[in-house]
Amino acid sequence: MAPTLNIVGAGKVGRTLGRLFAAGGSFVIQDVLTRSPASAHEALHFIGAGTAAASLSAMRPAQVWMLAAGDDQLAVVGSALAARADMAGTIVFHCSGARSALELASLRAAGAMTASVHPIRSFADPAQVAAQFEGTFCGVEGDSDALAVLLPAFAAIGARCVEIDAAAKTVYHAASVFASNYLVTVLDAALRAYQAAGISESVARELAAPLAQESMANVFRLGAGAALTGPIARGDFATVARQQAALDDWDGPSGELYRALAVATTALAQGR
Repeated sequence: MAPTLNIVGAGKVGRTLGRLFAAGGSFVIQDVLTRSPASAHEALHFIGAGTAAASLSAMRPAQVWMLAAGDDQLAVVGSALAARADMAGTIVFHCSGARSALELASLRAAGAMTASVHPIRSFADPAQVAAQFEGTFCGVEGDSDALAVLLPAFAAIGARCVEIDAAAKTVYHAASVFASNYLVTVLDAALRAYQAAGISESVARELAAPLAQESMANVFRLGAGAALTGPIARGDFATVARQQAALDDWDGPSGELYRALAVATTALAQGR
C-alpha cells in the first residue's frame, strides 16, 4: 500500500502536487491543512482526496509530510511538527526553492528524515500544471533515506529530478526568478513602452510575442551569447544612449531598468 501523506499548505503548489499524487497513487492523501475552512474545501475538491484538518495538532500521524507553506513559515511549522511525539522515522519535505532542507533541522533532530523538492515551473494555473506536469524538472536535496522514497514518487507523476547543492540553494532559486519572474517584468516594460508610442495594449502583445519567443528559442538552441542581437551586440552605443535618454524622460524606473540591463548586456556581448 502507498505511504500516507499529510499536506500542510495547499495553495497552488500544494494542491497541484496533491492532485498528482492522489491520481497517480504515489501516496494516500490523508489530512490537509490550509489557512481557512473555505480554502481547505477548495483544495480538497481540487485534489480529489483527503480530509480537512482544523489544526496542525489535529492531523493524524502519517508516513510522509509535505510542507507547501510559505518560505518564512517553514521553520515555524517544522518546529511545531518536531514537538509531536510521532515524527521519528517519518519523511518530511518542503517545496521551497529558496530554502534548503536545513530549514527542517528541528525535525531532523526529532528523528525525521528531511528533504526539499522544488518543482521548477510557474504555478499560476494549477489545473494546467497538473495536466501538463510530465517532464517538469524538480530541484532536490536532503537526506538520502528521504530521497529514496520521494524520487520514485515524483518520477511516477512525470517529474525529472535534479540533485542540487544545498549550500547554493539561494543562488539556484535566483536563477528561477531570473528565468521567470524578472522575464515578466522586462516584458511588462516592453509592453508599456510600446503603449507610450501610441500602440494599443492588445497590439503591443502581438508585436512583442514573436520577438520574445524567437529570442528565448535562440537562447535555448544556440546559447545566450550567440542569441544576442540588437544595438549593443552591433556596438551601436549612440543608439543605446538615445534610448536611455528617452526612457529617463518617459519613466524613471524603466530608465533605471534599461541602464542596469545595458551594463549586463554589454558584458555578455564582450564575452561572446
